[in-house]
Parts: sequence; structure tokens; C-alpha cells
Amino acid sequence: MNFRQVHLDFHTSEKIPGIGSRFRREQFQEALKTGHVNSVTVFSKCHHGWAYHPSRANEIHPGLSFDLLGAQIEAAHEIGVRTPVYLSAGFDEKAALRHPEWLHVGKSGGKLQVPDFAAPHYHLLCFNSPYLDYLLLQIEEVVREYDADGIFLDIVGVRQCHCQYCTAKLLAEGKDPMDDGAALELGERVYASYTAKVRQTIDRVKPGLPVFHNGGHIQRGRRDLAYMNSHLELESLPTGGWGYDHFPLSARYVQQLGMEYLGMTGKFHGTWGEFGGFKHPNALRYEVSLAAACGAKSSVGDQLHPQGEMDMATYRLIGEAYKELEAKEEWLDGVSPVADIALFSCQAYSHFIGKTGGEKNPQADAGAVRMLLEGKYLFDVIDGESDMNRYQVIILPDCERITPELKEKLDAFLQAGGKLLASGKSGLWAQEEAFAFDFGVEYRGESAYSPCYFRPDFSMEGLFDTAYVLRSQAEVTALADGTKLGSQENPYFNRTAAHFCSHQHTPDSGECAGPGMSMGKDGIYIGWQIFSEYADHGALISKRMVQHALDILLKGTKTLETNLGAQGVATLMKQADRYICHLLYAVPVKRGSGVEVIEDITPVYDVNVRLRLPEPIKSVYLAPQKVEIPFTREDGIVAFTVEKVDCHQMVVLE
Repeated sequence: MNFRQVHLDFHTSEKIPGIGSRFRREQFQEALKTGHVNSVTVFSKCHHGWAYHPSRANEIHPGLSFDLLGAQIEAAHEIGVRTPVYLSAGFDEKAALRHPEWLHVGKSGGKLQVPDFAAPHYHLLCFNSPYLDYLLLQIEEVVREYDADGIFLDIVGVRQCHCQYCTAKLLAEGKDPMDDGAALELGERVYASYTAKVRQTIDRVKPGLPVFHNGGHIQRGRRDLAYMNSHLELESLPTGGWGYDHFPLSARYVQQLGMEYLGMTGKFHGTWGEFGGFKHPNALRYEVSLAAACGAKSSVGDQLHPQGEMDMATYRLIGEAYKELEAKEEWLDGVSPVADIALFSCQAYSHFIGKTGGEKNPQADAGAVRMLLEGKYLFDVIDGESDMNRYQVIILPDCERITPELKEKLDAFLQAGGKLLASGKSGLWAQEEAFAFDFGVEYRGESAYSPCYFRPDFSMEGLFDTAYVLRSQAEVTALADGTKLGSQENPYFNRTAAHFCSHQHTPDSGECAGPGMSMGKDGIYIGWQIFSEYADHGALISKRMVQHALDILLKGTKTLETNLGAQGVATLMKQADRYICHLLYAVPVKRGSGVEVIEDITPVYDVNVRLRLPEPIKSVYLAPQKVEIPFTREDGIVAFTVEKVDCHQMVVLE
């Protein structure tokens, strides 16, 4: 995989004439050079269903008079740029209109959803219909006729379908086609069959050609789905609905899967399909640097104008980021992350215990990652197949009740010296209202009050000795043989029409309901859904509670410590016989209706870093500048100061 990719969207209506009429090889090449691009994904077939080349398996776009795909591949290869080829798989509007019997049929509120052609949008097709054979012929044609450097298939995934083909299949198997479980199980088989047939089709012509099946998100805990790809492309446009939390969460999971992966952002102010929208160059600089800091290569989404001329403003924008990235690549390839902490993803947990429908608490993962990034903890996001003994602490966020299989895995981790941090319902037995681990307390059930208050027994940076409101569901415990780290306190009463006080909720009565945070032999328990709470409300108390717990559990062995501010990101990668410490700083701000953008990047100065490393360090220098900086080493701790971090600074420890 190449570090500096562009995903060149080209979804073009048949109502537009003159397709590719302004394409010129030299101009195409100039744009790629200006953007410092070394791989560009070009189109065989778009969502509208048309081919952008002469085709026997499909039909060339009626407004196109030459082989645009072939011309793009030839022009790119001439200057050493790779060309994966895109085919829209789940969407094909031409096929949907001609063969509505191939359409995916969904279900909502117990009723089937009839596909609606009255609105301007694309329609999904079912891979259990004859459409799959139609698609496979198109893929085979591209692989056979063109020098593609890979295949990118879009809008795919496991889907619950009730079309005539899926209904007939379930009836033949003696199953109820309206049973959601049966339909979803068939969807799993259909998707696995689709990916296997794609692989077989390609390998008959070009064995081993890279293939990626894009569904917009890599499901944590579904390694089987991830391994159906040759590599992973983490679609994560911060302004396109994913936000700035999504990519670090996704990357911290896939970095343990042993696959190459890239971060896919976009040049757009918003999201895909936007013509004339541009983000600030600083935003792209930061997003590309964040990918690098997470061990990922980069892809930037663009959309080619129907006439085929590359927008030079776009490639000047991309070039701002990729010129910097190009200078850094020496320190980015072949790296592995260093981590003290593992976050057992709620989404992965849901799959581990057999709930394949998705996350039980989608906000818990996001809140936890936000806390860990802001606290500058080194962490991975794990699933039930991960090697848990690599870590000092495992976080079970908010919703993870314990099954016998999970208990066995976590017991082995605890016996090896690890500790747990649990919150909310996490740590309770799946079938019993009692803790599966020793957190020093006994479970008494859900609090009858909402919200409740937390009074800490410890001091916190920026906060003082008082009671703090927490809005998520509180769990009541009684101290057993553990240590109380703070108390849960009740309000006077719940807010009702008959009993209310002030504008929002009733004040703290001072009545203690038991420990709100406790520590036992196996770790620390927090009696609220503290991670979801931070995602929803962002109160400093939530983060300080978790940070205090982690600092206790890490016992002064935290690998990385720094004074970089809360909005900064710090990671540590191992590469052969050296470490690379990444320091990033930028502050997204809200614009418009909740859109996060980065415009100004303010440098930060005198960033102190302390790293606890097992190997002796011979030199410390800034990269890519290759400027050595002073450092000290004492008791296994290497300390240095970076005078200035302007968006992204790498520090190499040989």
C-alpha cells in the first residue's frame, strides 16, 4: 500500500453530456504531482451503474466517447502512480431500474419496506439475486482488460433482506422469512459467499490482487469480516458525520489485526458528493498526521468533475498535507503500537457474546477513547480474540456483563498481574446480579434516584472537594473488603410534577448511598456509566474519575507522560530498533449546525515528554528534521523537551 492515496469519486448521471471531454493526460498527471499523490483509485462503474470504459459486461456511460478508465491508468502508471479500480457493488441505479426484482427489501416496524423511486437517491441490490453474477462479470472484465493495482468494491455489508430470493431461500430451509434472526443469519451467509466469489473471480485472472470491500466502518469484534479484505481502508471523514473521535477508535482496533490499513478522509468541507466544497489545508494536515500517528497510511477523497478535468485547487490543498507526509514516511512504515491499556470495545463485546446486531452502548467506546486520548494514555481497542496479557489494565466500559467464557479469559489476565477498570453494569455476571470479580464491594442494584452525586475521596486537577452531579444510571454497592475511593450521594427526591426543585434536578441531600467508586483485589469499579456519560455530557469530573483510577492501576508504570494539552494526541510506535513518539495538536471548533472543523493551528511550545522504555537509548532527534535534541535517562525513564509542536512533530529514540 502507498502512503499518499486519493480516492477519486466519479458518480455521474446519464443526464450529463460530455463526460471526460476535458480530460488531458498531462493535466491529470500535473494534478497528481501537485498533490504528491502516489496512488489514485479510479472508476470502472459508479453508483449510477455506468461503465467509464468500453464494456461487454456493462454499458459505457452514454455521454462518454472513449476509454476514460484506460487513459487514467496509463497516465498514472507513466508517472509511477498506482491505480486501484473502483466498482460500485451495493448500488447500481441502472440495474435497479431495469431489474427491480434484484433490489434489497428491508423491514421496519414489522413491515416490509417497498423501494421508493420517487425520491432522488440510490437503491441497494441484493447479492442473493442474479445481480451478483452481473457484478462478478464486471469485476472479471476489469481485472482481465486493465492493469488494475487493486479492486475497491463499495456499499457492501451483512444485511437483513426480505426480497423474493431471500424469502424463497428461507422457506426452502423451513424458516420463517419474517424472522429477523433467520434473515440476518442468511445475510451473513450471503455476504460471505459474495466476498468468496469476488476473490475467486479475481484470482482466476490475477491471483492475489488486493481487494477491499467498503461498508463505511470496520466492525470491532468481527475479524472474520475484516479478513475478507486484503487490507483495510478506514472511511472516516470528520466533517462527514464520523467526527474526530471515530478514526482513532477504529485505528486503535485494527492496528492489532496484522493487516495494512489506511485512514480515508476527504478534501470536502462536508462529505462525499460535494462539488465546490473545501476544508482548510490545516485540517487535512492534521488528519493525515493523525493517520500517521496511528500507524496508518492515508487516502483523501475527491470527486472528479463530469468533464474529467482535475481541480487544481483540490490538489494544491492535498499537496499541502502530502508534501509533509512524504518527508515522514521513513519513520512510518513497519511500525507497531506501544500500549499500556486495552479498551474492550462495547461493539466487540456485543459480537463476542453473540449479539451480532451491533453495539449495546454505542457511546461508551467513543467516551472512553476520548478520555484516553485526552489523558495521553497509550492504548489499544481489543476484542475477545485479542492477546489480553499484553496489557497492564483492561477497561470494561459501562455495559459488559460477564459470561463464563469471558471470565476465563479475564481470570488468566488477572493471574498474570493485570487489573480491571469496570463501570456501570460491567463486571456483573450475565445471568446474576452480582460481581464476577473482586472490586471490594457487593452489588445492591440500580439506584432509584436520577441523577445522583459523587463525592470523591481524592484530589483532582482543576476540581475541588464537593459533590458532583452524574446523570447516567447509578448502581448501588456496599463496601465489603475493599477501599472506598468516593461516595455516592442521593438527591432529596426525583424530579416529578409533584416534586421538583429549580430548573433541572434536585440538589444533593448529603445522604450517602454507599461507595460510588471502589477498589478491590481485581481492580476498580465506578458505579455509573461513566464513559457514555462523558461522550454525552463531557463533564470534567467523569474524566478525572477515570484518570485517577487508571493512575492507581498502572502503579506508576505509565509508559508515556507529557504536559501536552487535552486537545493534543500522543502515541508511541516501535519500528525495528527505534521508537517514534508522535505529538499532535489542533483544536476542532463547531461551525454551522454541529460541524467540527479545523482552521487555525496554534503551535504549542516546551512540550515535556517522559518515556519509560526497557532498552538503552543512544540518541533522540526530531523527524523529519533530523535535528538531535538533549535528553536524560534515569531509572529507565527517558526525558526530553520539544521546543515547538506545529500540528505534528515526531521524536525518534534510537
